[in-house]
Amino acid sequence: MSSDAATDSASHGQHAPAEGGRRDFLSLVTAATAAIGVGAVVWPFVDSMNPAADTLAAGAPVDVDLSPIQPGQQIVLLWRGKPILVQNRTPAALKVLQSKEMLSRLSDPNSRVHQQPKYATNWHRSIKPEFGVLVGICTHLGCLPEYFPNPSKSVPVENWLGGYLCPCHGSKYDIAGRVYSGVPAPYNLPVPPYTFINDHTITVGKNPAGHTFSLGGIVQI
Repeated sequence: MSSDAATDSASHGQHAPAEGGRRDFLSLVTAATAAIGVGAVVWPFVDSMNPAADTLAAGAPVDVDLSPIQPGQQIVLLWRGKPILVQNRTPAALKVLQSKEMLSRLSDPNSRVHQQPKYATNWHRSIKPEFGVLVGICTHLGCLPEYFPNPSKSVPVENWLGGYLCPCHGSKYDIAGRVYSGVPAPYNLPVPPYTFINDHTITVGKNPAGHTFSLGGIVQI
């Protein structure tokens, strides 16, 4: 891995996993620090160590400045005890999301299962195609998926198109968090409530005007 690659991975569900399979956030942070993905940064984990972390833990909405996130990079932050993955997707990555090859590999390519708000029920599962916001918890047993945004013939697996790989049991997701067919994870990664407050800032934990959505209403987290 290159030295400038940094750390990343990143309800009332009716199919809740076994208690022993869930990990607390400290375990998720440990997994994140062990997982190196191309072009990802970990600034929010460091930032959350300041006194404002009390606000984050209480579940208040979190403002995120998107301007430092370069194309292809991801940051990971904490909201309500959950790792939130925020990506800046490249035009090439967006093209792959719509490709026949990618769509043929996915279990729920059209996001029919309720794992996201209506404003993210689209091919890119986000408000703006170039910026993705996902809950970084694998829908199999709650591990933190590792971030491998670049297509590769062999890394992390053969014929990789870019996205997330869960290190625990091999579940795979595309860059929009859509789960592959034939893997242990049953559902797409959740999309949390969020909104743009200007062109370069989002608020995680707050819906756009006219929308009501919470993670408590999705199928599984």
